[in-house]
Amino acid sequence: MTKQERAARTRQALIRSAAAVFEQHGYAQARLVLISSGAGVSTGALHFHFENKAALAQAVVAEASQRLRDLSAAIRRRTDNAPQALVDMSHALLGRLRDDPVSRAGFRLSCDGDKAAVPDLRLEWHHRVRELLDEAAVAGTLAEGVSREDAAAATVAVTAGFEALGRNDSVWLSPHALTGFWQLLLPRLVTPETLALMHPAGTGTGASARGSALAVLAGSAAEPVKTD
Repeated sequence: MTKQERAARTRQALIRSAAAVFEQHGYAQARLVLISSGAGVSTGALHFHFENKAALAQAVVAEASQRLRDLSAAIRRRTDNAPQALVDMSHALLGRLRDDPVSRAGFRLSCDGDKAAVPDLRLEWHHRVRELLDEAAVAGTLAEGVSREDAAAATVAVTAGFEALGRNDSVWLSPHALTGFWQLLLPRLVTPETLALMHPAGTGTGASARGSALAVLAGSAAEPVKTD
């Protein structure tokens, strides 16, 4: 292993350890000695990579941001159906918040103002949601009269709310909880033709999830979210 490879591994170990410590103790109470010991290095090695705690927090947020971008790009390549990509991305995001300490800590640091506000991950998520809704509008898959801004705000508010509630109860980060939201929103968000192709529980969940969405449509007035 080269010196550069060892340095990269140490940096990643410090970021993972910092994420765990920030999540457990909060930014203010996090101690560098706990972070360095969690990464299996000395505090001197920590300071070689990061000037101070604020720099570590910024690194955690930046790593979480990169993981969000990579995740979004990978999902977008799988389908040309923008509404389905949005559903899949939201499920993948909650999965990361449930299972990935770096993503979870990055969102909390970014969104709670704990000296790591750049980038703001909720604003990044809002931007990606709006991009997909704009693509859906161009493709003609959004229901008539739907306000893209209102739809984006609702999606971000719900996913951010699940993230906040999930800090104390992981049930809020379950696929079931988010699937229920999409079953409620999709009949009002997309055209009936598009709805017939949708999987509110995410791509690959099979006909049962698609059937659930169609059942919601059959029992609803299918009114748009809001007209501009």
